[in-house]
Amino acid sequence: MKKHSYLFLSCVLACGLLTSCGTTPSTPTTPADEANLRLTPATFSDLRGWQSDSQSLAVQAFAKSCKRIAARKGIDAFGPIGGTYADWQAVCAKVTPDMFTNEVAARNFFETEFNVWRASADTGAKEGLFTGYYEASLKGSRTRHDQYQTPLRKRPDDLVMVDLGQFREALKGQRIAGRVVDGNLKPFEDHRAIDEGKLPNDASLPLVYVDDPVAAFFLQIQGSGRVILDDNSLIRVGYAGQNGHPYYAVGRELVKRNLMSKDEVTMQSIAAWLKQNPDQAKEILYTNPSYVFFTELTVEGPLGGENIALTAERSIAVDRSRVAYGIPVWLDLQDQDFKRLMIAQDTGGAIRGPIRGDIFFGFGERAETLAGPMKSQGQWWFLMPKTVTQ
Repeated sequence: MKKHSYLFLSCVLACGLLTSCGTTPSTPTTPADEANLRLTPATFSDLRGWQSDSQSLAVQAFAKSCKRIAARKGIDAFGPIGGTYADWQAVCAKVTPDMFTNEVAARNFFETEFNVWRASADTGAKEGLFTGYYEASLKGSRTRHDQYQTPLRKRPDDLVMVDLGQFREALKGQRIAGRVVDGNLKPFEDHRAIDEGKLPNDASLPLVYVDDPVAAFFLQIQGSGRVILDDNSLIRVGYAGQNGHPYYAVGRELVKRNLMSKDEVTMQSIAAWLKQNPDQAKEILYTNPSYVFFTELTVEGPLGGENIALTAERSIAVDRSRVAYGIPVWLDLQDQDFKRLMIAQDTGGAIRGPIRGDIFFGFGERAETLAGPMKSQGQWWFLMPKTVTQ
């Protein structure tokens, strides 16, 4: 799910059709994407369900962010709205292990150390889109044989990824990737070319081979997953890079070709169509030129864009140009019975706008079932240290 300032495992559903997770560079913007974030003071009594939520689970996820926060210079800005790292280091220092199991202590921590801010768009909108993602599971082999024919590829040595925001403030959030040729950065091969073996030194690139090309495609969208090998061992793979080509939603292409209606588009329905129509599937998948490379992970769980292990149903992917990693977010979904405290710990190419999030549901059948159809309007509130003013 990510280390990577590029990472993003993000999202299965977005903008009405399947889009990319954080693993992609950029997709066309909408007016909602371009709106600015507006914060207004609120209170904990404004948070429906606050008293019944398990803040002890949230503080465990928050403590992971605190390890990163503690390593930063206190004078550095904590994103566009979060004050300074010193503000956050002060509250992180007050997290104690008993809060991980004591609901009263955890709730008191948040209520004592934080103020609540209602988030809205400067257009006046108070609701936005929330989707879900999960850690996928595949079957694979270290070598190509029998049913194991689809490679998950390592990041090529000559792939150069560029965060343009490091060079121009106006380009913040935009990324490109390519290969240096004669001193110039040239576009990298697209999805089709990579699949057809047109990368230099192609034979050295496969990390592992899996038995399901559709599952491999969705792994690129999810950003990370587990692979059960043919010797019954298990490895975890995660995002290592992306070819720089923009993500194009295959769900959108299916609707465009009148092969599926917009209302029918879910992760599960797209996967089913691709498997039922193998003669057309590859051509549909090639309409998305984006391609993700993987690395083998040795951490306890999938990494988010913050470069820490994500926590199921407590980590959320956000638009990092508006919301910094580590901010506690109270999420209240309109179409789901989902009201809980989340921690911003990931990002994604399709996660853009002042009210836009992607919930990490974890690993397994339940996580896949919850994440696949997740597409709900919702509202959120940010918790900020009391020393932070807006």
